[in-house]
Amino acid sequence: MALHLIKLCVGADSIDDLREWVAERSLRAIAAGLEPHSVHTTRMAPKRMEELLDGGSLYWVIKGQVQARQKLLDIETFTDGEGISRCRLMLGPEVIETAVQPKRPFQGWRYYTEDDVPRDLTSLGAGIAEMPADLRRELTDLGLL
Repeated sequence: MALHLIKLCVGADSIDDLREWVAERSLRAIAAGLEPHSVHTTRMAPKRMEELLDGGSLYWVIKGQVQARQKLLDIETFTDGEGISRCRLMLGPEVIETAVQPKRPFQGWRYYTEDDVPRDLTSLGAGIAEMPADLRRELTDLGLL
């Protein structure tokens, strides 16, 4: 069973904002001759890296709700120019929209088990992904999605 991470998506007001950021990072990687990916740098490194890299994703909380995920491709630890340990989360280029799930603010990242993650939007049935986000959110609040 895969283990995942969950993190606040600071600075993004929507999934479209996140997608633009990821596209920009992917284009930079391609320009540098690398596979398309985006990188997110954190202060703390997860200790359960093997479990995370066995099919795990980083779930993004946008405006108080889990709304999307990106596949974890790799995790690297490094020391920055000031001598501080850091961690790079290498993320896949695709932002996968999920069913919305309310989440209170927290600092850093947290482990997120398979039992806790919201389902991908495409797995909820035909037409759900094409539905306006506000309507999906309202149906979720009513317990219908």
